[in-house]
Amino acid sequence: MLKNKDEKVKRLAVLLEYDGSTFSGWQVQVNSHTVQAELEKAIWKAFREHRRVQGTSRTDAGVHARGQVAAFDLAYPLPAPRLVMALNKIMPPMVRVIKAWPVRLGWDPQRTAISKTYTYLIYNRPIYSPLRAGRAWQIFQSLDMEAMLRAAKCLVGQHDFSSFQATGGAAEDAVRRLTAITITRQSKLIKIKLTGNGFVYRMVRNIIGTLVEVGKGRMKTTEVKKILMACNRKLAGPTAPAYGLYLEKIKFAD
Repeated sequence: MLKNKDEKVKRLAVLLEYDGSTFSGWQVQVNSHTVQAELEKAIWKAFREHRRVQGTSRTDAGVHARGQVAAFDLAYPLPAPRLVMALNKIMPPMVRVIKAWPVRLGWDPQRTAISKTYTYLIYNRPIYSPLRAGRAWQIFQSLDMEAMLRAAKCLVGQHDFSSFQATGGAAEDAVRRLTAITITRQSKLIKIKLTGNGFVYRMVRNIIGTLVEVGKGRMKTTEVKKILMACNRKLAGPTAPAYGLYLEKIKFAD
């Protein structure tokens, strides 16, 4: 246990990177291995303070992150670089705190987030790659990139994304603003990047599954807009695997 604890509580934010393949998602769950639980355990072990950590995005089981941001209160007076080192010594190697910084007391990362960016990786070649397993969705059939790009453009803007929302979500409505979708290809690796002011439950993975159906020629580009307008999940494509998805970046109002 670290010493010289000060009773004056401060609030800190941390940037997290993690491999989601061994976790049941971000949020604490009974009898489940989660990223939030690991961070809270590390805070207790390092500083002997029971603190509830608040994450910005509740990533699902298997989803990775390069840019998760979380916040918590702490009474222990420690410079941010040393706090990063202290937590990383305790947490499992699949989670790392990249940096930490002070924020105002009561700062709520969920309420102050103004946009989130996710990246989805697809490895597109006819032969399976063991090096991409658990890191990208491997699709062996050739994909029509131009058709996927045209379909993606139909989704940009403010819409009701009920057709891409999985059951079980807690959102009161499915209206979100998708500000950008980009699709790029470098050799066999396809990167689909989506930025929006928020995403309903499994929205990104359901959009990806639909775009892949277009890329395979199983769904026409013109169908995507009709699916969006129908607000019917049964019409959209399948849910893409979690292991290809990465929480890339979060922007905040302050």
